[in-house]
Amino acid sequence: MKKLLTTLIILLAFSFLFSQSQTIEGLQAEVNIYTDTYGISHIYAENEEDLFFAQGYNAARDRLFQFEVWRRQATGTVAEILGPRELKRDIGTRLFMFRGDMDQEMNYYHDRGKLIIESFVKGVNAYIEETEHNPDLLPLEFSLLGIKPQKWTPAVVISRHQGLLGNIGQEWVTGLMVRLASEEKVREINWFHPKEPILDMDESITLEMLSENILELYDAYRKPVIFQPEDLIAEVRNDEDAFRYIADLQEKERKALLQEELESIGSNNWVVDGSRTQSGYPIMANDPHRTLAAPSLRYMSHLVAPGWNVIGGGEPEIPGISIGHNEYGAWGLTVYRTDGEDMYVYDINPKNKNQYWHKGQWLDMHIIEDEIKVKGQKPEKVEYRYTVHGPVPFVDEKRNKAYAVRCAWLEVGGSPYLASLRMDQAKNWEEFREACNYSHIPGENMIWADREGNIGWQAVGIAPIRRNFSGMVPVPGDGRYEWDGYLPIKAKAHIYNPENGYIITANEDVTPKNYEYWEAVGYSWGDTYRGDRLAELIDRGRKHSMTDMAAYQTDYLSIPARMLIPMLKHIELADEKLDAAKEALLNWDYMLKPGSVTASIYVEWENAIRRNYVLNKVPAALLNFQGVSLYYPQMKLAMDWVLYEADRKKVLTKSLSTALETLEKRLGKDQSKWQYGQEKNKHVQIFHPLSAAVNDSLRAVFEAGPYPRGGYGLTVNNTSNGLNQRSGASFRFIVDTENWDNCLGMNSPGQSGDIRSPYYKNLFELWATNQFFPVYYSKDKVLQHSQEHRVLKPK
Repeated sequence: MKKLLTTLIILLAFSFLFSQSQTIEGLQAEVNIYTDTYGISHIYAENEEDLFFAQGYNAARDRLFQFEVWRRQATGTVAEILGPRELKRDIGTRLFMFRGDMDQEMNYYHDRGKLIIESFVKGVNAYIEETEHNPDLLPLEFSLLGIKPQKWTPAVVISRHQGLLGNIGQEWVTGLMVRLASEEKVREINWFHPKEPILDMDESITLEMLSENILELYDAYRKPVIFQPEDLIAEVRNDEDAFRYIADLQEKERKALLQEELESIGSNNWVVDGSRTQSGYPIMANDPHRTLAAPSLRYMSHLVAPGWNVIGGGEPEIPGISIGHNEYGAWGLTVYRTDGEDMYVYDINPKNKNQYWHKGQWLDMHIIEDEIKVKGQKPEKVEYRYTVHGPVPFVDEKRNKAYAVRCAWLEVGGSPYLASLRMDQAKNWEEFREACNYSHIPGENMIWADREGNIGWQAVGIAPIRRNFSGMVPVPGDGRYEWDGYLPIKAKAHIYNPENGYIITANEDVTPKNYEYWEAVGYSWGDTYRGDRLAELIDRGRKHSMTDMAAYQTDYLSIPARMLIPMLKHIELADEKLDAAKEALLNWDYMLKPGSVTASIYVEWENAIRRNYVLNKVPAALLNFQGVSLYYPQMKLAMDWVLYEADRKKVLTKSLSTALETLEKRLGKDQSKWQYGQEKNKHVQIFHPLSAAVNDSLRAVFEAGPYPRGGYGLTVNNTSNGLNQRSGASFRFIVDTENWDNCLGMNSPGQSGDIRSPYYKNLFELWATNQFFPVYYSKDKVLQHSQEHRVLKPK
């Protein structure tokens, strides 16, 4: 009877399905794709090759414009459509391009990596071919820009351009800071740990040298594509003033986010074993934090074929699933600080600018000649130079110096997240750890939970071993400072079934104190506040449910607020406004919720304390170097300063006064209108790549928001430190290992990148109000909740 009832439910569900069948060149057998209410595609194939063909095909169907922007960034062909302003990007992209053996590269990620990646690419190209026969399939962006998508190759998939690659920018800035201030001062105002890095600078590397724009090509290679009105057809262009206002705002937010990276671009993950859950089975939770965008950075899929049954999220342009679960276990990731980049400075031969001094002799740079197509002008002839250490982004002919960036991610296996292909098929902790051994980029905390009751943590990432330098400042390239190979990834820190029954990582240093390979561990980590708050929530003596885990991921409590506010208790304030603010803070619950006036006062107070810390502790030269500040203070340092500052009362009261003045200027004198979570105070508006370039009516269609938000960069629900949430957990996943159909997910603003799709921003408001949707796994549940059924048949 039960089986009959289930069959009737499935048949009823099918009667409401939108069904479509089509034949496609390149398939071996039939593939069924069911798209559920929330836009997740569940792909059922009869073999591995068809599975990844269908994943590529379906992802391209949902995200074709995003795919084309990715392809142009990966191949260095942006100037071909946007003109000379993007030439340096293309030069940088090609300079830092992987140029090794492609078969070796693809098969590194999986024993059948070549087959998987090539099948994925064939699927992408199959959909592009469909658009060639039917241009109406193209998303609106293509007609607005007057371009068409171009075919993919495996080189596009293995591109490194969008990964979290390393700390070369921080290394350059730290070197500048040492020269502008002193090694001692740099140590004082930076929170280097768990060990102290060597910051001694070779005398040959001067301030004048480091003041050059050494990383211009590297930075151009890494920055997002910004479209301008001139790129679009005339009738949809934004006017120049409006464009400049929005573009400047976006660039300001981007630079602020880069400066706040350690603090604001964080992630959370945790696993708890069955001793701490209501079900008696482990739970895994992960919410990686990256820049918010429309469409979302990540894309959710369910891949089913012989040997494969994995669901979760990853970047849409990459085959496989990087965060998710199969029928055995679940895994997630956050950043584990690993330094895989170094800046080398060489003497150039005065008689031959293509030679550099290394180990007692002049060596010839390897030079590759190239030609780049540029819209509106003749192709540009360029040369890329390489030393024994890597690409040369800058040659200072005036001083006879050259600079190379050594990149661990240019080794075979350096494409971000592709090693997840091995994780997708792991059946237990041992197989998962073995899969982790192939994960080079980014440096990550990989966590695991399985149905057998086990939990684990493995740090991953390609880690150079430096014997006589730290990698935190530039060094001469004359041969005295070399890497001594790489630490095997499985030798990085790891834990299995800890006695306390849980593991938490939130970008803070979680390396055990008895760890031995410190030369392969980074020195710069996020504050501990998010991890500390999660530990409080998990370790409070109760059995946790999936609902609890969702509440923890969206928690708005500020630990710094809970530390700072009690300091006001015994401070007498003569000013009536200050005293009222003090009383409001003392009676507040430390929750940065939308609608709270006190939350607004606190955040501005904390900001003012940080600024006062900077003015008191940071040399002026670091705050206005060539018009740019080199320094952003982590809250931990500002907090320590307040705790031990002799004149604490003055610091706290002056900062509170500044906070009230700031709010008055921005929101008016009526404090009842100072609520947290409004467009002028704390909100989220998610931009599209064309946001600044198009007129108001189109921008409203492309963008999501504005919508009220709470939290900030130090709450578990990390909403960044700006008035507009620039980064955060647009993707979330919580996995119940007892019941794979009881999982929760989120992917804002939606699964699709096509504004015509019902899945373009259908998830935005759900996400903005801190809600989740069910992520179904069993075929019965998938069929019950499907909205579309697409059958792909071989020709």
